[in-house]
Amino acid sequence: MADMLRRHSFSIAFLVVLCIAYKLLLPAPVEIHELGGATMGTTYSIKVVDMPGDLSPEQFAQRINELLTHLDKEQMSTYAADSELSRFNRAESGSPVPLSAELADVFALALDVSELTDGAFDVTVGQLVNRWGFGPQRRNPILPSDAEIAQLMTNVGYRHLELDKSAATLTKTTNVYVDLSGIAKGYAVDKVAEYFDSLGIVSYFIEVGGELRIKGYKPGKQSWVPAIETPVDSAPQVYEIFYANGESIAVAGSGDYRNYFEEDGIHYSHEIDPHTGKPVTHNLAGVYVIDASAARADALATAFMVLGAEEGFELAQRLDLAVYFITKTTQGEGFEDRYTRKFENYLQVE
Repeated sequence: MADMLRRHSFSIAFLVVLCIAYKLLLPAPVEIHELGGATMGTTYSIKVVDMPGDLSPEQFAQRINELLTHLDKEQMSTYAADSELSRFNRAESGSPVPLSAELADVFALALDVSELTDGAFDVTVGQLVNRWGFGPQRRNPILPSDAEIAQLMTNVGYRHLELDKSAATLTKTTNVYVDLSGIAKGYAVDKVAEYFDSLGIVSYFIEVGGELRIKGYKPGKQSWVPAIETPVDSAPQVYEIFYANGESIAVAGSGDYRNYFEEDGIHYSHEIDPHTGKPVTHNLAGVYVIDASAARADALATAFMVLGAEEGFELAQRLDLAVYFITKTTQGEGFEDRYTRKFENYLQVE
């Protein structure tokens, strides 16, 4: 009897060990870790599937915050007087200014997109942005005259910037004032994604001020589903959704419906046309670009908002880009959409 009890005890113990071993071998439950905060005059939101085990959630959040603060206040902000960009804007014309690796990358990409869009994207519009009241300075209640705009335009033009990639220096040939708001948020998204990739994170959703990087799937192999926002100045509304389907993509949008002011019944958009020195006046309300780089998508979205629906769509098709355009109807009471062949791939779930 005692022998039978010992055998039963052994069997029970063996089963317990098997159960423990089986539980240990099972994959850990998949979780989505979320965090967010403020940066670049806006907010950021991040979702990560299964964080690296060697970092606590607090350490992970701190490192992301440090990275975004570095890119913003130490490098690309026009609001921070000590940022690298602010120091460049104060520098004298004709003297090469050393650049950090990050800012050299941003300027190289900015100048490439300027060439690609025939100057529709141009980071030298800073003085115009400020004068129209969309920069760090308080808005002047008196609108600029044509003569004042013409004077400011003498310091606008991306060809006034000379980038020496090998030496990592930038020279301005006239008194330009650079504003990187049309590319900085996208670049920040790219740098966070680069950091995640270095940690081996395979599924994430990164958003800074509306610019996105998406990779992998949510738990259950569900696609991340970004939304295209209805271009109205009210609580956010979904206009359309699209699907990443596990692909690593970047998404950036631009529109005239959030950052604007009205004077005597006239709508003045923050999108300044570098060719005229004035806010755009066409009927393109919003545009979304999907690309491999959020910085490039950010800059291209700005360019398309300047070009308008017809010229922008023609360029997007010619370059084989994934772009979604939303225009105001002629009656001004609704919207119409149009998208390129390549964007159509993202409007269906696999």
